[in-house]
Amino acid sequence: MSMFSIFNVSGSAVSAQAQRLNVVASNLANADTVAGPDGQAYKARQVVFQTVLMGAAGQPESAAGVEVTQVTEDQTPGRRVHDPKHPQADADGYVTYTNVSPVEEMVNMISASRSYQNNVEVMNTAKTLLQKTLQMGQS
Repeated sequence: MSMFSIFNVSGSAVSAQAQRLNVVASNLANADTVAGPDGQAYKARQVVFQTVLMGAAGQPESAAGVEVTQVTEDQTPGRRVHDPKHPQADADGYVTYTNVSPVEEMVNMISASRSYQNNVEVMNTAKTLLQKTLQMGQS
């Protein structure tokens, strides 16, 4: 694997983690929402990753990167709270909230953030190594 393919691999990971962070932010923004006018509450979303080969086809030394293949909705039912005075309460007096767990989303956010930072650090290290190599060639 060439040094330049490191940038492709880490770049794909940074892009995927950025999308993951956007989904987490959307989930956290809707953590305390109730069912909308259609009667459906916001459903937590999760990012699904897939390994992809990077580089030219037919080359034996292909690097593996990552991409987001889809964003799925969690189908678990939302939490129901008995509050008959709430404007969104159903006939039984229950309000349906979203199924987003703020604690799980915070853990997901920390994990995505650290993965993002690690891949940026990999690219910075590869850049430094390439610069040192060029400096050796100038001597």
